[in-house]
Amino acid sequence: MNKLAAECVFRAGAVLGEGPVWDVARQRLWWVDIERRELHSLEPASCVDCTWTFEQRIGFVVPTVCGDLIVGTQRGLMRFDPSAGTVTLVADPESHIPENRFNDAKCDPAGRLWAGTMSVSEAPGLGSLYRVDGAWRIDRMLAGVSISNGLAWASDSRTMYYIDSPTRRVDTFDFDSFTGDIANRRTAIEIAEGFPDGMCIDTAGNLWVALWGGWGVACYDPRTRAEVARVEVPVEAVTSCCFGGPAWNELYIPTASRDLDAKGHAQQPLAGSVFRVYPGITGPPTQLFAG
Repeated sequence: MNKLAAECVFRAGAVLGEGPVWDVARQRLWWVDIERRELHSLEPASCVDCTWTFEQRIGFVVPTVCGDLIVGTQRGLMRFDPSAGTVTLVADPESHIPENRFNDAKCDPAGRLWAGTMSVSEAPGLGSLYRVDGAWRIDRMLAGVSISNGLAWASDSRTMYYIDSPTRRVDTFDFDSFTGDIANRRTAIEIAEGFPDGMCIDTAGNLWVALWGGWGVACYDPRTRAEVARVEVPVEAVTSCCFGGPAWNELYIPTASRDLDAKGHAQQPLAGSVFRVYPGITGPPTQLFAG
């Protein structure tokens, strides 16, 4: 197994750093600090990080074909124009569940947004996974979700991978790219160390899974279920990862400091930072939301 060491690219001190996504148009990394209600835009070369503070928790950010961003919050899905700083509520499929919030999200190969929800208290089974098309039709695809997290699609657009963290699994579905339907859920990978959190896929079809409580990112071949690489991070709570950079050969990794006491902060001074590693493989370009 190939072992890699991550470098700290930005010492952020985030409480719950999450949701990294590379914006190819701006050549910046978007990420969020959920508990501080912050949206961040990081330019890795200069280490310049711009911050916007929202009125509620932010679970994810996704670039769109229009050039703005979709942000998932505790009060629904919003459009955000970073140049003007304007925020517009578009849809709130869980307005009847005010203690739920959006968590992780990604766009499928057709540009549909897949966004999951969870209870703020992390109570089990209260979340869902939604599919949002470019015309803003919203369909609930999964119910009874506890902590909706990583999403990825195989390059042939016939397989979707999904993580509900407390299950300690990466599940796989048959995926119909034309209709956006999923079927035949089964286990792809079982996680023994830590809890699977955010996830991305590389151009070889391997899955890079952030391990909450696992001190790193594990890379699995879903065809053999073998762990083929491990990125070691000097922070216990690793939350997500994404490919980025001009050549798509950089893996960005946010982390959290939420559960640390004074002793924990002293032992993990870089907790809440954003890390980077060059894993020797590229990832596919960021899929933009079609709406």
